[in-house]
Order: sequence, then structure tokens, then C-alpha cells
Amino acid sequence: MNKIIDILNSKAAAAFEAAGYDPSAGKVNVSNRPDLCEYQCNGAMALAKKEHKKPIDIANAVAAILKEDPAFAKAESCMPGFINMDLSGSFLAEYIYGMQESETAGLIKSDDPKKIMVDYGGANVAKPLHVGHLRSAVIGEALKRIGAALGNEMTGDVHLGDWGLQMGLIIEELKDRGQTEFTLSDLEEIYPAASKKSKETDDDGKPTEAAAEFKARALNATAALQSGDSECIEIWKRIMELSVADLKKNYDDLDVHFELWKGESDVQKYIPDMLQSFIDKGIAYESQGALVVDVQEETDTKELPPCIVRKSDGSALYATTDLATLVERELLYKPDAYVYVADQRQSLHYQSFFRVARKAGIVRPEETLDFLGFGTMNGKDGKPFKTRSGGVMRLEVLISDICDSVYEKIRATRDESEISEAEAREISKIVGLAALKYGDLSNQAAKDYVFDIDRFTSFEGNTGPYILYTIVRIGSILKRCSEAERNAVVTKDVILKAIDGSADVRDLAIVLSRYNEIIPAAWEQLAPHKICQFIYELANAFNTFYHNVKILTEEDAEKKAGYIAMLKLTKRVLEDCIHMLGFSAPEKM
Repeated sequence: MNKIIDILNSKAAAAFEAAGYDPSAGKVNVSNRPDLCEYQCNGAMALAKKEHKKPIDIANAVAAILKEDPAFAKAESCMPGFINMDLSGSFLAEYIYGMQESETAGLIKSDDPKKIMVDYGGANVAKPLHVGHLRSAVIGEALKRIGAALGNEMTGDVHLGDWGLQMGLIIEELKDRGQTEFTLSDLEEIYPAASKKSKETDDDGKPTEAAAEFKARALNATAALQSGDSECIEIWKRIMELSVADLKKNYDDLDVHFELWKGESDVQKYIPDMLQSFIDKGIAYESQGALVVDVQEETDTKELPPCIVRKSDGSALYATTDLATLVERELLYKPDAYVYVADQRQSLHYQSFFRVARKAGIVRPEETLDFLGFGTMNGKDGKPFKTRSGGVMRLEVLISDICDSVYEKIRATRDESEISEAEAREISKIVGLAALKYGDLSNQAAKDYVFDIDRFTSFEGNTGPYILYTIVRIGSILKRCSEAERNAVVTKDVILKAIDGSADVRDLAIVLSRYNEIIPAAWEQLAPHKICQFIYELANAFNTFYHNVKILTEEDAEKKAGYIAMLKLTKRVLEDCIHMLGFSAPEKM
């Protein structure tokens, strides 16, 4: 079904044209003064100078035409030239009825669906996931689900870091220890120890002789691995086996799922031919022994350094493997678009390798390459989130902490006669995950935010638990209705009776009607926070309705049926939205 804003735009454009003015002025917006009107058009203001008329005169003429349209209960002009509009109950009821009858609650799927690759996760093997991996995983998963809800063919790739220096460090540390067998627990101790050994400095802050020697060996081991050395390959295979199994478990706990588990190692075979093609096309040249590609463009206001695609020692960089990954994706999957989700501090990297990909013709001109850079998750001190001891917190510990916090809140309000111990633990996992994801996604991705476990787990305010509590509350009310009431056929006249019978029902309907505007906008702008804003507004509208209207004791059968229809539609929309955001609701809280 059409977006309600598009319907209103069409009506306003027709009214401007009928009044003798440019129809493009008929642009309608949601009012930022809901106490005055529901929708507003400011087109008369823009036309006044061109038409050599007062804005109010244009607005008067257009409003007079709109008043005759049955879609509006109110269409009036006001100084200096605004047109304020309220929807008629019948128009709103018909729209809500259409949403009710739609399998997607009115959400319009794309008539030109795309194949879209989302690159998120970016975990390094041999290292446990930590809080720094949270935002990429949560935001990337949400974008993938939103895109799929709109009918696109979405593919998520974890893009593992599995071929870099960390492998060489581990290989050499194992040799130093004389260790041939190792477990995941061993790896979690071995890599930090090896990394520390390679970075030891003297009193002047310079690398010690031992550190320099160890790092040189690690670099050689990395090169040997990348050249196919059999001993290094065997160690690498064991590291991969242990690490990927652990990563999958942790991502599963976060309800984040990838269609592809590829890494840097998968694309090494493409690198030599790719680099040679750069040389053959005349876009790559040697600079101080390295192979580089210029990415500076005439329109740039700042100088961009050349993109290094091969170091002077012959080794590859992130840009090299990212470009080779595009080569593989084009060969195997041929997507229409790419979305990369990573820390915004890597924006220069993405800008550079995107330009090389365009310059080299790796991607087709019509393909889009989007980078969504996110800010940092900070502690209450405003600095990147750490453990109490100052270390980097493991992601599984963060998840456990937030679930424990939810559990304590449940136990403070519900005893075992209401919710058993097992139920409380299970509910705390579901609600804790919602608290964590909503706490992240409700912020604009590019901005830093403060991780506040007490606020995120609150059952009040703009939080995940509040949204879930609203869904559970609706479910509880519906359970108290009879089966006949829940399954009754509801017409648009029944919905109209409910809307006309309560201002709170009308307000709820107004918010619901914007559902199929919000989701496409969130996708087009790569902005999951817009969905969070919407469901918070929707939850508030429902809870106002719930507190002010006697739903179950309503004596008018038709009005009650309309109320129940609104309950069911609100629950559907909320549940669909939280699924897109990557979490679900429990049966009770």
C-alpha cells in the first residue's frame, strides 16, 4: 500500500495545481507542532516571491480546495502562509484497515530488489571478541535484516582477519615455547604474550633488541605462511578450527548471523593478477619501493595520500586484501551494492580503496559502495569502554553482565511464585540482549555514546526493556480476551468507531500509519536509530491509550473490537521492528 505521506503529497500537489500554482509546491511534512495539526505544508511560502503574492493568499486558495477533500478533517491556512491539516477519521481508519489486511502490515517491498553484500564483523582469529566488535556486529546485522524486510537479497560476510601479522606472532611464540599442541585457552594467552614481546621498549622508548628480533621472525613467519609453507599452514589450520568455532558461538549468543565466513586468506590467490592488472592499466606505479595508486580527485578539498597496494617488502596490506575481496565477490556473487560497517576512524581507508576499485574497474559503474562508520562505545568517563582493571572487556562478559543486571531487576519485582528461576534466567537473556542492542542502535551510528548498564536495562524510558514490556503487555491483554474477540473479523467501520471514540486511539493510529515510511527511510539512510525512534513513539502512544481507555471492560462490542484490532496491529508492527533490529520479545516479563 502507498505511504500515507505520498498520498498526502499527491493531494496537496493537485490542490496547488487546481489553484493555478506549481504542483511541486505541494510537499507535506509531519507537523513539528502536533498540538496545532498533524501535517503541514509550507509550499505557499516558497511560491510567494515567484508569484509576486503574499504567502497567506496562496495558502488561503489551496486550503479552500483541500477542505473539500474527504481525507481531511481540517485544512486551514495560518499566518504567514502555512497550511495545517488533520486527517479525517474515515481516511485514517481506511488506512489502518489496509495495514491490518496486509501480510506485511503495509510495508512496501521494493519493486526492484537488489543483491546486497554487507561486510561487518571484522573479527580477527586467535583473539576473543571484545566490546570493540559490538557495534559492527549489531549495526551490520540490523542493516542486513532491514534490507531483507524490504525484499532485497542480503548476504552478510564476517570478513575475518586471518592472514596477518598476528599469525606470524603466534607461530613464533609457539616455536619459542616448543609447543606443538594448543587449545583455545592457550591461544587466548599466547597471542597477547607474543604481541607484548614484539613491542617491548627500552628506557628511551625504542624497541629492545629482543623485541626487534622477535618481530622480524614473526614477519618472516607471516610471509612464509602467505607463501604456502606447509608447517605454518598446519598451525594456521588448527588456529582457524579453534577460533572460528568460538567466534560462531559468541556471534550466535549475540543473535548475529553471517551467510559467509570468509577471510583474508580466501583472496590471496587473486592478489598477484590483480596487482599486475593495476600495472598494466597504468594506474599503479612504484614509490619508494612500494606499489601505489593515486586516489586524489580534483574536487577534493584535502590532500589524499596514494593508496599503497603492495609494501616495499612485497607484502599485502588491508587495502590489498579488501580489493582482492571485491574481486572475489564480483566473480562469485555479483552483488548490485555493498555496505561496509566499521569504525569511522577507518573512513580514509574505505575512501581510498573504494576509489581504487572504481579506477581499476573491479566494480561496475552502477554498483554502489557505501561505508557506514560508527563512533565508539564509551564508559561513563567518556573514554572507550574498559573493564574495572582498565583492560579491554570481552564481549561475552559484557553480555553476561547486562543479562545479570536484568535478572536482578526481574527478581526485585517478581518472586518465584510468579516466575521460576529457570524462567527468570531465560527472560533475562532475551531482555538483556534487547537492552544491549537497543542501547547501541538507538544512537545515530556515527556518534559516540556512553554505555550505561543501569539506564539500558531500565524498564522505563527509551530502552529495549521498555519496548519489550510494551509488547508483553499487549500480549497479556490479548490473552484475557476471548478467542472469538481475538479472531473477530474487523471492518474499517469498526476501526473508525474506535478512532472516533478516543483521541488516544487516534494518536496511536497516526503513529502506526507512518510505519511504511520509517522502514524505507531507515534503509536508504543506513540509519537503524530511526526505527528505534519510531517504536519508542509507538510504545508511548500505545501505553497512553492503555492507561486512558478501558479496553476489556468496554461495553460497546464494535468499539471493543476496534480496540482489539489496534492492539494486534501495534504488536505486529513492534515485533516486526525489533526483529529488524536483531532481538525478540519474551512471552512474559
